Amino acid sequence: MATIARAEVLQEMEVRETSTQQLKPFSISFYKENGELVFLPRAIQCGLRFNMKEHRKRGVVQVDKNGKRIGHVYPVCIDNIREFNNQQVKI
Repeated sequence: MATIARAEVLQEMEVRETSTQQLKPFSISFYKENGELVFLPRAIQCGLRFNMKEHRKRGVVQVDKNGKRIGHVYPVCIDNIREFNNQQVKI
């Protein structure tokens, strides 16, 4: 399995739209704070109610093939991201 640096993952997550104004979804696998592994095959980044940089978290929400949100927002600690677009994340 290919690897990707965490800094590259965070940069790619910041790009929300392509040049044609389409949402840029990604797949992500991460651990929640209780240790549960979560896999979202198609997700986008969204905001959280607190300072994401200070708390080292990013908000992700699952979307369908049309870009409509499914479910709820997950606050993801950047240290708990395990896979991004089928690449293993290294710190």
